Amino acid sequence: MSGDSPRPEASRCAVCGEPAVFFDRQAKHHLCGAHLIAGIEERVKKTVTERNLIVPGDTVAVGVSGGKDSTALLMILSRIIPAIPDVRLVAITVDEGIDGYREETIPAADRLVSGLGIEHRHVSFTGMYGDTLDTFLVGRENQSCTVCGILRKKALADTAAAMGATKLATGHNLDDEAQSVLMNVLRGDLLRLVRDSSTDSSGRFLPRIKPLMYIAEKEIAAYLILRDAWQDLPECPYAKFALRQDARTMLATLEYRYPGTMLRLLESKETIEKSCAGQIDTEPLRSCQVCGEPCSGELCQFCQLRPSLVR
Repeated sequence: MSGDSPRPEASRCAVCGEPAVFFDRQAKHHLCGAHLIAGIEERVKKTVTERNLIVPGDTVAVGVSGGKDSTALLMILSRIIPAIPDVRLVAITVDEGIDGYREETIPAADRLVSGLGIEHRHVSFTGMYGDTLDTFLVGRENQSCTVCGILRKKALADTAAAMGATKLATGHNLDDEAQSVLMNVLRGDLLRLVRDSSTDSSGRFLPRIKPLMYIAEKEIAAYLILRDAWQDLPECPYAKFALRQDARTMLATLEYRYPGTMLRLLESKETIEKSCAGQIDTEPLRSCQVCGEPCSGELCQFCQLRPSLVR
């Protein structure tokens, strides 16, 4: 499992010498299944610990779509959370109402969460906002990721709060994070580039954490295959309209040619964050004039969007 097929004479685990199943092109070494699984879980645990993403007493709500990233996230957290005292996991699945997509992914999420014995809550765009994403996007498909992102973010945050969560965990991986950095650079959006969603802003909004932020997409795929949890599920049909798709293609090419590109991009973002600490004038956090939620302007993103959802 890798971008390159390893040479037969080199296909031994760098740790134990057993037959390898994965070649890390950046580190230039092979790993057997057991050491790949252990290494990924240890790296996630290190991210959680060093960044204080989860602390004793937390209730962590995990957004579980049924896709590979959220599946791996919940599986890994369920294995490393017992080492942190008094932490509870709950799961949330959002049905956006995407024809031909959620019919397969939601049952996959149900099977996963049921097997782990974790409290699970379902919510839908129809139940929360009155209709499906498919309906909201008629005639403006090119805005799909923006509209869905705003509605999905609110659905997860509101449901997590209702379940008593103190943190909201999402399955964003290294590829996702590197793509976001590149997109913000292309847009010239310095504020978004240095924003940290894991801070709680004095308790005014639920912190969002990304425990898989240093795990590459190909590693997640390998992890699920090795743990017999891989499912061949459809991709969101609206992905083709997103700038992210172009960023994904660009970074995949660069990562193949120059292994470590995505990690270095993420590290550069963190360096910029530290350099800009206290140096960037940001708008003070206000309360939305309609719903009272914290926001940077007069209206939050949801209340700006909501009038256009009425048909």
